[in-house]
Amino acid sequence: MRTGESLERARTLLRLSRPADAERELRGVLATEPEQEMAHCLLALALISQGRAEEAAEEAREAVRLAPEHWYPHYVAGQVHLRSGRPDEAVRAAEAALAHAPEESAGWELLARAHAGAARWRPMAEAARGGLAVDPENADLAALASTAHTGLGETGLARQAAGYALRLDPESANAHLASGRAALAAGEPRAAAEHFREVLRLDPGFDPARELLVAALKQRNPLQRRLSRLRQGYRGGWRLLFLLPVAPPLIAVFALIALLHWLAWVGEAVTVLRLARARATRLLFEGAEARIAVACCALLAAGVAVLALGAALGSPALAVTGATVMALVTPVQEAAHTGSPNGRATLYLWAGLLAVAAVVGAVSGLPPVVLLTLYAALGTIWIAAWVRRATAPRAASRAASRAG
Repeated sequence: MRTGESLERARTLLRLSRPADAERELRGVLATEPEQEMAHCLLALALISQGRAEEAAEEAREAVRLAPEHWYPHYVAGQVHLRSGRPDEAVRAAEAALAHAPEESAGWELLARAHAGAARWRPMAEAARGGLAVDPENADLAALASTAHTGLGETGLARQAAGYALRLDPESANAHLASGRAALAAGEPRAAAEHFREVLRLDPGFDPARELLVAALKQRNPLQRRLSRLRQGYRGGWRLLFLLPVAPPLIAVFALIALLHWLAWVGEAVTVLRLARARATRLLFEGAEARIAVACCALLAAGVAVLALGAALGSPALAVTGATVMALVTPVQEAAHTGSPNGRATLYLWAGLLAVAAVVGAVSGLPPVVLLTLYAALGTIWIAAWVRRATAPRAASRAASRAG
């Protein structure tokens, strides 16, 4: 009886987000019953909630060893793998759980989330549908199905599944998150923003919803929407550089691509600054993104002023310096929008070197140096693409614990 009470207390503590207290309770159980498989399962969940992935994996393995024919230890092992950023291992554990209990919708949900962690959208959709066949009233599974269809570009099916999730549970943060993603993919940023706001109301600590809300607010600007699609969809393959000696007109193509990307980054900075000043959205832009927008707008203003001064004084070198200062918006924005910390630091260093080169060229009266700096700043879109590939983690899969 005492063991049962201790396990129930541990479950309650886990639900209350008190994993350290749950761990103490479970350690007490295992001190007297070291082969209590449910205690090992719950301890694995308490440890992974504290970020102790290796210890959690060891407890999950022990639970599976003690009860290999029961589905729950395999399910817990899958949860540990998923939250540790190992989606392939999570898939295998989820499949093992389902092999013992295909009627458990939790196993199907875990399988769908594990596939989401590796961006395998088709298997994710199939797993979500398998879970809905078992439990058609599960709003989280419907939300996962919607997310998978969004990833596949199947906007109609994504909207349909998200709508079903909302009908099942209008207060589900996952359902609103999936609905917002589907609306954003369908080109309806206003509707998407409303869903993301609802996610934050239901779960204020869920930062990805805040990031998606910011993206939706930006996309409400039609010009920003078009330029953003251009920036994300086409950077001009760097391999085209090898064609320049035999096809010099390609230089004009590269120049046009670079200028359009610069225009997109300027639009990004202006949009963020406008949202950061608006009363309704001010709190969303209190961090680095607002500071970067201010810095880019300052570069733009300073560049225009120097360019105008150079034109007024009849100084081509000064005018080119002004254009170079404006072009620095591209490396600064490329750095700010790089996910890898190492890549971000590398690109910020590159932006700093370009700024120094521009100043040195202007002060020393060497227009060619300033002009080359201008070209290098605009061409940062290709340098940044290479830096991101070089600095991306080798195992870039992240646990999709909130894929829906």
